[in-house]
Amino acid sequence: MNDLSGKHVVLGLSGGIACYKAAEFCRGLTKAGATVQVVMTESATRFITVATMQALSGRPVYTDQWDERQPNHMPHINLGREADAVVVAPASADFMARLAQGRADDLLSLLCLARPIERVPLLLAPAMNREMWAHPATQRNVAQLQADGAVVLGVGAGDQACGETGDGRMLEPEELLYEVQRHFQPKPLQGRHLLVSAGPTFEAIDPVRGLTNLSSGKMGFAIARAAHEAGAEVTLVAGPVGLPTPRGVRRIDVKSALEMQAAVQAAVPQADVFVSAAAVADWRPASAADQKIKKDGSGAVPTLAFVENPDILAGVAASERARNGALYCVGFAAESHDLLAHAQAKRERKGVPLLVGNIGPDTFGRDDNALLLVDAQGSTELPRADKLSLARQLVGEIARRL
Repeated sequence: MNDLSGKHVVLGLSGGIACYKAAEFCRGLTKAGATVQVVMTESATRFITVATMQALSGRPVYTDQWDERQPNHMPHINLGREADAVVVAPASADFMARLAQGRADDLLSLLCLARPIERVPLLLAPAMNREMWAHPATQRNVAQLQADGAVVLGVGAGDQACGETGDGRMLEPEELLYEVQRHFQPKPLQGRHLLVSAGPTFEAIDPVRGLTNLSSGKMGFAIARAAHEAGAEVTLVAGPVGLPTPRGVRRIDVKSALEMQAAVQAAVPQADVFVSAAAVADWRPASAADQKIKKDGSGAVPTLAFVENPDILAGVAASERARNGALYCVGFAAESHDLLAHAQAKRERKGVPLLVGNIGPDTFGRDDNALLLVDAQGSTELPRADKLSLARQLVGEIARRL
């Protein structure tokens, strides 16, 4: 996706071994559609070459405040005026300390200080040893930078170049890219809490077999990401899927419909919106065998008895918080035919204000989808697109209806 199409990012590199990650981050920015202007401190050039960053960005790299390529000899003014955002990755402890004090003794710090603060955001990706990150001076500087309007993206935890382990690592390139993409998304759900269910459920027949469906969970995970981008706190209750957790999202893994029901009910009291995107099995075996059911060669087929699973969405929609308007419920319907008629009937049966329909065989496991939004006023089609784009449209519709 060209999420950053038309955006111009100044990518600043201060000194640190994490400069090697900046190369992949730069590449990710350009692939997402952004133009990237790299500015490096002298220390950064000790860790990665100007030639590397120039090749990846496709633009000349700036390192010197006295660079004569600018006609007015003011790159610290010109580069900041041209930017939609300034991202410093890595941001060393020393660089953040100088920013917190308002010092401006090299091109990158000059540029950060001289940028039009009201329209050019500053995003900082700290990178340092765990003791440096935990030091009161660093934490004091981080707090000051945040108070001054900078966005400090936080750090990762794990092995460090010094051989120690802990907090202080720079975020990975894909995490940084997400944070930049998220920054440019509108925030209509700021202050809201969304609860999303996603994926299939698995109802055990015996220890190695079960009843499930073809849902991949991709649509629900995309909704969780889009809601977080839109400023919401997000809790994701996920059935058994092999998808990475969207950054910033709290994930609860479950397997069966009963487990999903318990997790959803526990999270509902904190939620403002419940999006029931999971494909919950309608039935489960009345009892699961303790051991694998074996063939004996006779051709006899075991008899299975089923019981109906609880209707998670209908139960939440009937709750007091939903009835008094404190909780907005959104349902999903995966159908094989007659989508509009089935979606309208399901919306009324479940008692929800908004029902999202799709044709299951056309979307299960795929990266794209087409949605039909059904409410009391009628229906609206969202044409086929990648699932994240559709999720963002759906989140916008939810925010508007709230």
